[in-house]
Amino acid sequence: MNSNLFLPAEWSPQDAVMLAWPHADTDWCDMLDEVVACYQQIARAILQAEPLVVVTPDVDGAKRDLEEIEKTAPHRVHYFFVPTNDTWARDFGAITVLRDGVCVPLDFKFDAWGMKFAADKDNLVTSRLDRYGLFQNTPQNLRHFVLEGGSIESDGNGTLMTTATCLLSPNRNATYTKDEITECLKSMFGVRQVLWVHHGEMPGDDTDSHIDTLARFAPGNVILYNGAVCPCGDISEAHSRQLLDMEEEINQMVNAHGEKYNLMQLPIPAPIYDEAGQPLPATYANFLITNRSVLVPTYGQPLADELALGIIRVAFPEHEVQGIDCRALIKQHGSLHCITMQFPKHTLHL
Repeated sequence: MNSNLFLPAEWSPQDAVMLAWPHADTDWCDMLDEVVACYQQIARAILQAEPLVVVTPDVDGAKRDLEEIEKTAPHRVHYFFVPTNDTWARDFGAITVLRDGVCVPLDFKFDAWGMKFAADKDNLVTSRLDRYGLFQNTPQNLRHFVLEGGSIESDGNGTLMTTATCLLSPNRNATYTKDEITECLKSMFGVRQVLWVHHGEMPGDDTDSHIDTLARFAPGNVILYNGAVCPCGDISEAHSRQLLDMEEEINQMVNAHGEKYNLMQLPIPAPIYDEAGQPLPATYANFLITNRSVLVPTYGQPLADELALGIIRVAFPEHEVQGIDCRALIKQHGSLHCITMQFPKHTLHL
């Protein structure tokens, strides 16, 4: 581990959160009003805690969508004209490390989850923001290596967690072995160890199992993870087996100091399907941590929603925990954490 290099946990103090605003040239085009209403709720909640960075090719349209919300948070929304293919800011946004105490954004290659979709515009978002002077320090160009923000999770204490199905995907970094990727992650993020999760795959997921849909760190040496518990319905035997196998893996994990993690099991929403009958990846693990609050996706299932919110309140006693209906987001196979990217304190010029 490089003692001068540090990947903050998400609950570390933040400058702002970034959203890539939905527009007519994204996959949201057929349900734009519905998804904008969801984004407005998320933007309002973020602005209660910290400033908001909005990237969009349609600044005027985004300003109209946020006009009423901005009245309650004047001068806290910062708009940048940036072309985008889509709106999954978690995966193409810069991942910020502290190097010798200075915040340095890392600009990885984004190839739309293993070349499943177009990513030519999204892959340039960080460099375009740098040209606007948004960052206090020039982002480090690491576009020789494919990495999405949703695929890694830091406990801020020397450990990074990820999934084998994602990072070992042949359409990401095919020339690297698992050991080589482990060493790359240690070198780039200054962590002592990388914990690999091999199970937990969700029906309807097209990211190859991002860790932020399965298991998350919380303060106090805690891991919150999807359990095979579905209060509002039944899940398939195959999905249940995946979750039980993941639980067994997580039970064996220790932190960088050899201490067992404190585990907290999250429920699973009852299966949700699109109009074609295909499963959608609903998960409570896809929450966002801001300076004051934890924003948790909910899915119109009161029993499971409230159970998840209650568990997350226990994990984050210093934060307000707020549920936001994200049934619109999962129609494009993501949720709340997937559309956001936080920037640690002293990363941005705002």
